[in-house]
Amino acid sequence: MRIAVYVPLLLSLFAPLGARPLSERCEPRLATWLLAASALVLGAASTISLGLLAVTGLIRIPQLADLGHWSAPSAQHDDPAQLPVSLVAGLLLGGAMLATARMLWRRAHTLAAAAMDAACMPARDGLVVMEDEAPDAYALPGLPGRVVISTGMLHTLDETEHDILLAHERAHLAAHHYAFVALAQLGAAANPLLRPLATAVTYTIERWADENAAASTGDRKRVARAVGKAALAAHRAPALARAAGAALGILGRRGPLASAGPVPRRVAALLAPPLGRHPFLTAATAAILTAATLATAEAAHDLHLLLQRVGAS
Repeated sequence: MRIAVYVPLLLSLFAPLGARPLSERCEPRLATWLLAASALVLGAASTISLGLLAVTGLIRIPQLADLGHWSAPSAQHDDPAQLPVSLVAGLLLGGAMLATARMLWRRAHTLAAAAMDAACMPARDGLVVMEDEAPDAYALPGLPGRVVISTGMLHTLDETEHDILLAHERAHLAAHHYAFVALAQLGAAANPLLRPLATAVTYTIERWADENAAASTGDRKRVARAVGKAALAAHRAPALARAAGAALGILGRRGPLASAGPVPRRVAALLAPPLGRHPFLTAATAAILTAATLATAEAAHDLHLLLQRVGAS
């Protein structure tokens, strides 16, 4: 436990360095899976590590040790973590649990509201056209989901680009992209160091939807042009007109990636040949997640052995 318990925390420091390579060099669908899994696994592993460190500090307090029938003097002798480290871990653990609970509540409330809105919207083939001159388009999760497009966006794009827009937004619903975003944000809520991974997921789901649209139309250049036009038009739209999609966090032009950077990256990716699976990045990610999982399991086992050793006879 002296080393294993710190491994997930150390990996969380370096994992965000791989967010950009994964999102830029790996096929978008695979990149989304890897990034979301990394955020979730590392978030859970680091939270468990904080809990293990906090427990080693608690059993050094005589009043608390008595509750578990442990020997506080033995714990102070055998405990692999210094008391200040355990106290800091306990504080960080409390903050992580509060942030995670707050994120889950907000996400559940948002998705429930989206499902109710989707159920109440009259649609034809899952499409809802809003009478609004502000250019806007977003996917609204539900049972079933809806693709909502404003008349302003339809007027911005020509008729040949309407199918691209529909294919892009329907890809969000078909692949349940909101779930990937939610899982990545859950890991980032537990461990703020992982926020770059969650941010990268909001970019790769857009790339995933772009590639689906390109596959359905067979014209990558036309999709790149439509992406640029739609993003520029939406960037000029009033903030209130973009609120519904922004709340779900499933469109790359909204949120932290809504600046000029990601859109040119998406366009450039569409103008280039499709990306491959990049076995090296896949293997490296799998190795990191395996190391974090094994280290967490080893630390938990070591704590179990420690509690056995300090058990009062």
